[in-house]
Amino acid sequence: MNINKIHSLFLTCSSIATDTRKIEKDCFFVALKGDNFDANTFAQKALAEGAKYAVIDNSNYYIDDRTILVKNSLETLQELAKYHRKFLGLPIIALSGSNGKTTTKELINVVLSKRYNTIATVGNLNNHIGVPLTLLRFTKQTEIGIVEMGANHQKEIELLCSITQPDYGYITNFGKAHLEGFGGIEGVIKGKSEIFKHLENNKKLAFINLDDSIQKEKSENLNRFTFSTTQEADVIITKVEANPMVKIEFKGLEIQSNLIGIYNANNINAAITIGTYFEVSEEDIKDALENYIPENNRSQLIHKNRNEIILDAYNANPSSMQAAITNFIQLDKSNKIAILGDMFELGTESFEEHRKIVKLIDSEAEIRTYFVGKHFYANKTESNHILFFEDYNAFSHYFKNLKPSNSLLLIKGSRGMALEKALEII
Repeated sequence: MNINKIHSLFLTCSSIATDTRKIEKDCFFVALKGDNFDANTFAQKALAEGAKYAVIDNSNYYIDDRTILVKNSLETLQELAKYHRKFLGLPIIALSGSNGKTTTKELINVVLSKRYNTIATVGNLNNHIGVPLTLLRFTKQTEIGIVEMGANHQKEIELLCSITQPDYGYITNFGKAHLEGFGGIEGVIKGKSEIFKHLENNKKLAFINLDDSIQKEKSENLNRFTFSTTQEADVIITKVEANPMVKIEFKGLEIQSNLIGIYNANNINAAITIGTYFEVSEEDIKDALENYIPENNRSQLIHKNRNEIILDAYNANPSSMQAAITNFIQLDKSNKIAILGDMFELGTESFEEHRKIVKLIDSEAEIRTYFVGKHFYANKTESNHILFFEDYNAFSHYFKNLKPSNSLLLIKGSRGMALEKALEII
């Protein structure tokens, strides 16, 4: 069956699903394979629970004409998404970056939704499966699509761009994330810049932070719409501060966000810039940004037991960890405590990058710091204000009896560390 016919069947369905736990009536189910599962075995269950069609790539599970047999289910999902994107022809903004892309995507979405019917990537479904699923959520009523693209190796963004065919692109930054897969920071820059290459080859537009020297250099040959806090640009941000919430001044308007840390300023600035380009009013931009509340362990400010807690435990890499600590250092608060967990996917640079973080905070004697995880433990030093724990259980056993009060705490670590658990013992 060709992709045109498959797409015509997809259009008669209510939604798209790849998980039988999320089957909706008349949905379009695609059976994917993983390292430890084969969803072909669930095709019959999907149809029984309400799916209208099921795409499979194993003839042993063919049932009837509700079953669409293809050579490769994943490739069919990607081709279907690409076809659907061309079928709709709506403008799409793609964004990637080492840090802040999910928060930036959410901010762009709340701003643009003030004027347009928008659909954006849900959560961080930003890979070779998540991006096609996002595209297949777009309908004829969608006026602007916002697609987040993640990557941990080169050529991945190139693939996602070939499926999405974005009209606009933005890269939040180039940081030390997924160094193992990218092969170092130069590999990160090359991999993330695949968005720029797509935009240049297709004569599309990039949104650029001119204060980022790498962005500025890599986009010189692009059609671009720019922002800056320090130089002439299409959008000029006149004031940025954070104590602890970020406050922005733009065209005489003061925008008081609910995001913590100066490192979130450019995420907000990007949303202001993209909103300006798409002619969202300044008042609507202000209203959207001031009413955005972060969640999912991303730069959240939580009050518990007379403590203020900066919960930024969704993920971490050397760049975001350094930014979070630097911001924490400059906050004018007493009784500061940092709980910092290991950073993953750093390959051969892991020991050195963890050492740098230990060194960064070692000179800040007023911050009581707890490093959690084997990578930080490998850099253990003798200090009056720093303690090291090989794992979370060892840390929890020690910390649960301290019961801090009237303190400001920073909690940050890679997703695998799940440091949000620390909230239970504060």
